[in-house]
Amino acid sequence: MEKYICQRSVHPGELLKEEVDERKLSQRKLAEQMGVSYKVLNDILNCRRPVTTQTAMLFEAALGISASLLMRMQLDYNMQQAASDPSFMERLKKVRKYAAML
Repeated sequence: MEKYICQRSVHPGELLKEEVDERKLSQRKLAEQMGVSYKVLNDILNCRRPVTTQTAMLFEAALGISASLLMRMQLDYNMQQAASDPSFMERLKKVRKYAAML
């Protein structure tokens, strides 16, 4: 867990937004091409919604960015978010303490 505290993980939406902007793609047209709503696409690109397995595969088909890469980025981001939550980390500490007594 410690490595997630020390490094900043990047939400896959940041990478995707850079790619969409670089290619000068319309978010509305891309959403239509992918078969997702504009709001879903925009939320992902603005890091307000996670990339799911299905959306990662859709991005791979539409943009050629590896779905596996996007999913690894999302997992790393999720792990960092959990590790930066003090109440969760306290809960985790209690579970580890209890497990050590077993």
